[in-house]
Amino acid sequence: MEQPVLRPRPMPGDRVGPQHPPGRALPGDDTPKRPRRLLPALLGTAAGLVLLLSGVGLGVLGATLAGGGGLAGLTRQAGLSPAAGAPAPSAPAPRQAPAAPVAARLGVEVADDSGPGALVVGVHVPGPGSAAGLEQGDLLLAFGSTRVDSAADLARAVARARPGDEVTLTVRHPGGGYRQLTAVPGLLT
Repeated sequence: MEQPVLRPRPMPGDRVGPQHPPGRALPGDDTPKRPRRLLPALLGTAAGLVLLLSGVGLGVLGATLAGGGGLAGLTRQAGLSPAAGAPAPSAPAPRQAPAAPVAARLGVEVADDSGPGALVVGVHVPGPGSAAGLEQGDLLLAFGSTRVDSAADLARAVARARPGDEVTLTVRHPGGGYRQLTAVPGLLT
């Protein structure tokens, strides 16, 4: 009697007969043909191009609305003469204010309260307000010698203050106690 030989079973897709080049079907072959890939590739490329162009358009629109300033703005900031690109004459001139207004910040978020004052709804840590001892729920009644009746009044008073100068804040805590705090408005980045 003949000994049985261990042969591996064919895997699905393996062909036992003669091999043929891929992509060509043999007569009587029931395997599905590979789908064409040109159309999806063209559609994908077109979609990518549309997205790219819309992003460029949005960038141009944003720069236009924000007023990028272009090359003229850059030369003014660098102190160059816009005509020839040469440095501006260095005559002793009075000290000029910077191109962008420097505004002091207190590092707090405020809202209008039912009565006079600005209600502190958030304190940035670290910041001038947190260093002074302001807490959420405090009611700011005065900024220096300026009475604060609303959040807008506080914003105007802080904008008029010089960064680095000490200012006395009159504050009413949620428990009802009044305190005088000293804050140093600064530049927040």
